[in-house]
Amino acid sequence: MTTIDSLPPLREVIADHQLSARKSLGQNFLLDLNLTAKIARLAGDLSDCDVLEIGPGPGGLTRGLLAEGARRVLAVEKDARCLPALAQVAAAYPNRLQVIEGDALEINPLEHLTPPIRVTANLPYNIGTELLVRWLTPKQWPPFWQSLTLMFQREVAERIVAQPGTKKYGRLALLAQWRAEPHIVMSLPPGAFTPPPKVSSAVVHLTALPEPRFPADAGTLNQVVAAAFNQRRKMLRSALKSVSPDIEDHLKAAGIPPTERAEQVGLEAFCALARSLNPGT
Repeated sequence: MTTIDSLPPLREVIADHQLSARKSLGQNFLLDLNLTAKIARLAGDLSDCDVLEIGPGPGGLTRGLLAEGARRVLAVEKDARCLPALAQVAAAYPNRLQVIEGDALEINPLEHLTPPIRVTANLPYNIGTELLVRWLTPKQWPPFWQSLTLMFQREVAERIVAQPGTKKYGRLALLAQWRAEPHIVMSLPPGAFTPPPKVSSAVVHLTALPEPRFPADAGTLNQVVAAAFNQRRKMLRSALKSVSPDIEDHLKAAGIPPTERAEQVGLEAFCALARSLNPGT
């Protein structure tokens, strides 16, 4: 099967609109519509959801989301060259696709979305991690989204699901696992994209938890985790000196040996340390 709807194959769309991928925009186009439809299915039942998509490019995943029954898709695209191709998709799916031209880091999509909301995107490599951190650290929880189904470089995906005691375990894993349930649900080789990136990619599905796994003040936890992993080779009693002059007492109160290093400490223990430092939570 070369297509999932009445629209032309993506290679034709790209050729017709001269949409060569731009490295400066972190673009790598996924042209196999079977794969984009599969990614859409991995996001779950979209029939009663608005879907936010960042960086739709020529519209491969957009078409997958719409073909799989998304109630409505809001696509944010920075590259004006892609807008005519996306307009063709919008015409094929009347009243179900809205395209906004702009930078996803600067636009507030909530002005255009109706809950429940899911986020599904082949994120541009150059802003993927920053967007994920923003979605995981809102001022209020639960967040605006029910789930995130996102394409990353494989190395970033592995950092999101990493466990204590591994080299990839760090701040990103703790942020993701404190408030969400993340799983790698799909892997893709470089050859699946045009142009092929130098690394493999993976899709991560994160389901928002109704409340964090363990109580802790978000600001305190973030401060502790950032300081701990900024100097991950140091013992925590040294790495966290800037957080509190009595850090050894707080570490012991949380059940963490002061000689431990950050990558050896699990999420629950970091949350206990944050509560010791900020008892009001």
